[in-house]
Amino acid sequence: MSFDTAFVRDKLSYQAISLGVVALVASAALSVGNKLTGPAIAEAEARDLQSSLSQVLPEGSYDNELLKDTLDVKVSRGDTPATVLVYRARKAGAVTGAVFRMARRGYAGDIVVLMGVDAKGTLLGVRVIKHQETPGLGDKIDIAKTSWILDFNGKSLDNLPADKWAVKKDGGVFDQFAGATITPRAVVSAVKGGLDFFAAHRDEIIGD
Repeated sequence: MSFDTAFVRDKLSYQAISLGVVALVASAALSVGNKLTGPAIAEAEARDLQSSLSQVLPEGSYDNELLKDTLDVKVSRGDTPATVLVYRARKAGAVTGAVFRMARRGYAGDIVVLMGVDAKGTLLGVRVIKHQETPGLGDKIDIAKTSWILDFNGKSLDNLPADKWAVKKDGGVFDQFAGATITPRAVVSAVKGGLDFFAAHRDEIIGD
């Protein structure tokens, strides 16, 4: 039996072309799918963000569109320059508050908090919007689990000394969780860091 090398070459070429066509069609389908679903996904994300923003700002404290009134504030984190996206709340044109994210390393990963402050730097609300903490222990930072996060309301750098921005185990005023002290420590540190950030950039954010 003779070995038909031409037939093999043709067959291999056909397979390569077929694979290329399939890949091209799949890529086109994904591109079309992204274009069709992209606006819907963006709209859903905007709704979720708007809902989160409204949880850290009192109802009626602003009359502007928060998602369209933003400011990138440049900060220095060690040798790496970065920016913090700030959403500004306005009432009759005047900036009455600001909302921004802060993050600290928790037990299982980064804990991201969204915090709202008034023009003087007093906390209006704090919510944890992302974490990977242990269910039943560290997840008590979630408003859906406990009301622990509400203890930050009304606090500021003016009415709480720097050494009290800690869990009670460390001499501070915030409760810790049994078996999960690292988690509340991280949240307290993130919130305190957020207030320090606002104090350092208040004039830029408020625009007095």
